[in-house]
Formats: sequence, structure tokens, C-alpha cells
Amino acid sequence: MAFPAMVNSRVPVRSSLLLKLCIVPNISSSLFSSLCTRKVFLTHPTEAPPVPKKIPFTVTAHGRSWEDPYHWMSKIDDPDLSDYLNRENSYAEAFMADTQDLQHQLFTEMNHRTPSVISTPPECWGPWLYYQHIPEGKEYPVICRRLNPKKNSWAKCFLNYVRNRFRREEILLDWNGIAEQFGYYHMGTCRVSPDHRYLAYTLDTTAEEQFTLHIKDLKHGKILPQLNVSGVVNLAWAQDGRTLFYTVSDETKRPYRVLCTKIGSDSVDSIPIFTENNSSFCLDITNTKDGKFITVNSSSRTSSEEGISLVYLIDANKPSDGFRCIRKRLPGVRYFLEHHNGFFYILTNAPFKEDKDMPTEDYYLAKCRFEEVFSSANWQTVILPSENFSLQDIDIFNGHLVLFLNKNGSPAICSLNLPIEDQMEFQCLNPWFFPLPSDCCDIAPGSNHDFMTSVYRVVLSSPVMPEIIVDYDMSSHKFSIVHQEEVLGISSNYISCSPANDVTTENEMPKIWKDFSSKYNCERKEVISDDGIAIPLTVLYSRKAWKRDQSPGLLIGYGAYDVNLDKSWCSDRLSLLDRGWIIAFADVRGGGGGDNSWHKSGSGLCKRNSIYDFVICGKYLVNEGYVHKDLLSAMGISAGGLLVGAAINMHPNLFCSAVLKVPFLDVCNTLLDPSLPLTILDYDEFGNPEIKSHFEYILSYSPYDGILQRVCYPSVLVTASFHDSRVGVWDASKWVAKVRDRTCSNCSQSIILKTNMSGGHFSDCGRFGHSEETAYEYAFLMKTMGLIQNMVKREGSKIH
Repeated sequence: MAFPAMVNSRVPVRSSLLLKLCIVPNISSSLFSSLCTRKVFLTHPTEAPPVPKKIPFTVTAHGRSWEDPYHWMSKIDDPDLSDYLNRENSYAEAFMADTQDLQHQLFTEMNHRTPSVISTPPECWGPWLYYQHIPEGKEYPVICRRLNPKKNSWAKCFLNYVRNRFRREEILLDWNGIAEQFGYYHMGTCRVSPDHRYLAYTLDTTAEEQFTLHIKDLKHGKILPQLNVSGVVNLAWAQDGRTLFYTVSDETKRPYRVLCTKIGSDSVDSIPIFTENNSSFCLDITNTKDGKFITVNSSSRTSSEEGISLVYLIDANKPSDGFRCIRKRLPGVRYFLEHHNGFFYILTNAPFKEDKDMPTEDYYLAKCRFEEVFSSANWQTVILPSENFSLQDIDIFNGHLVLFLNKNGSPAICSLNLPIEDQMEFQCLNPWFFPLPSDCCDIAPGSNHDFMTSVYRVVLSSPVMPEIIVDYDMSSHKFSIVHQEEVLGISSNYISCSPANDVTTENEMPKIWKDFSSKYNCERKEVISDDGIAIPLTVLYSRKAWKRDQSPGLLIGYGAYDVNLDKSWCSDRLSLLDRGWIIAFADVRGGGGGDNSWHKSGSGLCKRNSIYDFVICGKYLVNEGYVHKDLLSAMGISAGGLLVGAAINMHPNLFCSAVLKVPFLDVCNTLLDPSLPLTILDYDEFGNPEIKSHFEYILSYSPYDGILQRVCYPSVLVTASFHDSRVGVWDASKWVAKVRDRTCSNCSQSIILKTNMSGGHFSDCGRFGHSEETAYEYAFLMKTMGLIQNMVKREGSKIH
């Protein structure tokens, strides 16, 4: 998926400037604090912020040397680090002490909007109905099932009725009990065996993403005792319901080996099946939808961001027969397989026969018989992309093929009847496009485990539309709304929302989607970047409370790993919107986008594009009057923290305040250490600093290395987790220490670090804990913008 590098004439100038700033001798911030330009004067704790120790340490790369006195923080077993983080936590608590009432008010609002009991509608799979719910007063979900009377014979129905089993709920997993037992938990993967007898799942209780494999006998309700395997990533059952394949990770968290274990065998040892020795490749294992085959995919991206994959095939009915390689690796080529009635359907960008060396720009769909899958010369092209749409993903069922498309720049889903005999024009295949709301931003498939069903479940959401679950009947071309998320405390402002105009409306059911667009406005803008590229920007605000040129705003971005920015409904945001805030989502380059080149043009040696995009979106919000020029804030999570941190370095006066959650900030030093988890894999995303040109480019935007001197920085809340294996806790602590040391001493008092001393990269919070975290973040933003006394107040404590 080649794409020309997007180079702008200003890039070398900025690169040179930032590189010079990185090596300017350190000057104490106390020498220029009297020149502080801060316009909001905050109440600070009586004690000064913590000052960590400095230990001389010189970093050398490509003939360049620089000092990093906080390098010692990367040794998390140093007791001085724990002491420093605890002192920072105390300082953060003191800084936020005057927001306690506000935090409580925000938390109360958020919880009052949520029903006391939350549940998902049952989903049919074989003879069972699977569902989950969060009981009243509990933090975490309970996974359950019960027998489906419609899927059992008359005799079996009568027998089960006598036994009262149809009404009896079986609890498969209660995460509340697990959380009480271990304190911290993170569920990885969960797979039910084909005969519904066993449940295999992975669980991390260390916060270090060391997932342990567990298998539960659902018939007897017991956890099998013989397994003790850690570092498990993916799972796949064989058809016998007893043989389980799984992948394990190495010390860098890379899934590198496939093993196999069999329930009830005399040996408790797992059998190695395959090992990927190339440290740039990860293994993924999954079943085809019909359960007849298991695919092992060894994939990576080359340094030019082009994908490479190697696919192996295991017969799920004969797991002991070993596996076969589909095709050798080719640079830039990826494969995704599904099976249907003796044919494989292959989503790929493999080169066509007439061009054997170059991958295609977009994915297409091919098919072949089982015996022909090992020779691509026999693959038959079925569906090709066009100017109007590109293929993103597929799902398959006994009678239908589901296609996820990008159609004219917007997401779309359609179904085709199977089998597909020959290649023909797409419209001649009579696709049924699923009716979608016109303002839908987030489209996600449901579980859809049942291969024999004709009903496809989809979860839809938007910033103004609470999540709805829709069942699309691919045979009758009808749909039904199964469930819509309930939001309490908001008056009846639901309105009808028509389906998008460009979808098939034949046999459309007289159902309506409901949203809050009468109360909250969602606008989609295109912001033109400095190099002429249109950057999608979604702007959300209250029609009643927002005031042009006066309102505060929050700009959110991510821009990495080809991941779409989450713009789905979140009722917690109403606590900002009802106070007059705007919330904007910048879909910068490097993240997910309709075009396959979108990610490439914002990663590797084009990474700065994503940062420029974020900055230009922030300026647009101010210039167009959405936000007051002194009241713009920003938020970034993980790799999104890199985006925001680098944007602050480039334009420290653009943002008044920011929230960086488990942020990736010490980019250059991390990528220079290949022993750290995920570092080698991240070369594809950010570049390999062992290459001089890559090193200089990374150094030019690395947030930690690019901290400016003698300038005022915005107020920043930085959160971290001590056991984070993806982004080291030192990324946050080093950045905070260096900002305090180099920038305005007055401004740096409002930069606080809050570390979860027992947590990992992913929050262990349940529904109440999540609201508590969000209330803390919102209260920080309101305080540091000077809005606690002057913010738009609602009447008393009434929730609208």
C-alpha cells in the first residue's frame, strides 16, 4: 500500500530548530519566573512541587551526546522512584484539594445519568443465549447464559422445562468476585468451546499484562486445575472441543509461539506448534467462522509501513495433523482467510498475476477451493475496490458474506448472498446496504458467533446518539433495534433520526433511531492543513449553553497505529457540554481513516504531520469562534500523549491546559532501547533510531527531548501507572521533572503527576471508578482555566 511521502518545505526548518533546542544548555527556570505570562492565577499548595534527584548520565547516538539526569527513573526497582512518585501524588492531592466539592458534584451527575442495572440483550449462539450485565451497586460485568427454547427439539424442551433449566441463569464469570479476590484484574481473551462445554479465558492480576490461561468446565462450574500458563495472548479451539491452541509472548510482550494443550489428556504439558524467531513479527491465531480451520498469522510492517504476513492453516477437525503455510512472505502483502463450503474467501492486497512484485494499493476479495489455497495462481478475484468504495474487512456466514466498506469517505456495511460464483460488477451481486443513521460515527460488529444465522448484529453510536444495538436480517432485508442505551436525567428531547440517504431503503422497517441532536449539536468540519490536506474535525456542543468566542473547549486526538479515534456516545461528557464547553475530535493523520494512506502519511518519517494537524485543528477552533482564545485545552491517551506533548512544545501558548493519560513522551530514549517491551515492533510506527535519518527525525518531535526553555507551559495533569508494560512510568515522571526544571517555575506549579502505584496501562476501573477518574480530570481542567468560580452553573444540583 505505497503512498508518496508528504513533505512540506517548512519541515526541515522546524526540524533544525527543534534539534537545536534539544541541545541548549540547561538554564534554571527560577531565572525567568518573573517574566511569567500566565493569565490565570491559580491557588497552589503551600509546599513546593517535589524535586527529584539528578544523576549524571550521558546518552550518545550517531555522534551526538546529551545529558539525561533523570535516566535513573527508568529503573523502577529504585526505591527513590517510588518515594518520588508518592511525593508527587501528595502534591497532586494538595493541588486538587479545593476541587473536592466540584469533583463530587461531577461524579454525582455522571452516576445519576446511568441506570442502576446495566445489561446487554441476549445473543443467540447454538442452543444458548449469551449476555452480560452489571448488577446494581457493582463495578464490573457478570457474563451469563441460559438455554434458548427456540433452538432445541420438542423433547429436549420438555425435559429442560421439567428441570427448569430454561429459566435458570448460568453465571460463567463474575468479574466483581475476581476483582475482590485480586484487587486488580484485566481480562484478555475469552473463548467458549464449540460444544459450549468449556470456557477458556486469560486474566492479568499483576497489571503487567502477564495474562494467565484459565479453563472453566461449564457443566460442573469448576476451574480446571492442571493448567498454569502465563503470557498467553490469543486462543482458538479445535472442533473436538478439547484441543486448545494458544499463543504466548516473550519478554518484550511479542506473541511469538503457538502451543497446544488437550483437556483430559494424561500429560499436562503443552505441545509447541510453531515459533516465530523474527523479532519484528507477531503471531495471531484465530478460527474461521465455520470452525473448520485455524489460521496462524505471522505479521509485521516493514520500515516503509507496508504490511507483511505469513499465514498457516490447521485443520480444526484434525489438529494433530500439523499445519501448512499458505504462501511465503512478500513485502507489503497481507492475507485474511475465511472458509465456506469447501472454498476459502481471502481478503488480501497480494499482487495480481500480471504484477507479481508489487502489492495493490487497496484490498480485494479472492476465492479458491481448499486444494488451491496454497497456490495463488489459482485464486479467483471476486470483488475489486472502485473509486467509490474500498474493502476494509469481511465476516462470513452459512448463507451470507458481510463486507465492511469505506464508501465515498464514510463507513458502510453490506451483505451478499453466498455462494458467489464468478467475478462480476459489484452492483450485479445485489448487495444489501445496512440502513445506518446519517450522523453515525462509530460502527462496531457484535459478537456474531453463530455461523448458521442470517441475522447480523451491529453496535452503532455517535457523539449525540446513545449506543444502539441493531439486528440486520440478511435474508429478509429488514432490521430491528434490539436495544438502546438508557440515559437518565435528561428530559424527553429524543428525536427521530432518518437513515442515511445513500442506503438501500427497500423493505425498511418503520423503526426510528433516537438521539439528542435537538439538545447537542454535532458538526463535522474539514480543516485544511499547511500542506493542503483536509483534516476531519468533529465539534460537539450544547445548543443552549455554548457561547461563540466565549466558551472553553477540549480538543482530543490520538493519531497512531491506524486506530480510529473513539467518538462514540459518552454521557459523562454532558457535564462539560452543559457548562458551555465544546468538545472536539481531531482525526489527524497517523490514525485510522477511510484511505489506506491516512495512517502512512502520519507515521514513520511523516509523523510530524499528525502533530501539525492537531495544532491546526486547535487554531481553527479559536479562529472560528468555537473556543475563547485563552480557554482551549487538550487531551491525549498513550500514543495520543505524544501528539499533545509534541504540540505543546511547538505551540505552548495555544493550550491553556492539558490532560496526558499514560502518555508516551520519552520517545527517542525508549526506541533506543530494544530490550523494552514493544520497542522493536514500534520501529514500524515511529522509525528505527539506529538509522541516523530516523534518529534525527524522532528527536525533532520527541516530547521529552523537545521541552522548551524560558517559556510558560500550560497546566498539565499527567497520569501514569507504576506497572505499565507498554509505556514506562518514567515517561511521565521524567517529563514532569524536566518541565519543572526548564520552564517557568510559576507555571510548572500547576503541572501535576498522579500515579496509580498498583495499576497497569489499562485502567482497572469499573463504571463508578471510571466516572470518578473523569470527574477528577474535568475538575482539573476547570480549575486551571479559572472556571471554578466563573463557570456556567446549573440551577442548584438539578440534572437536566
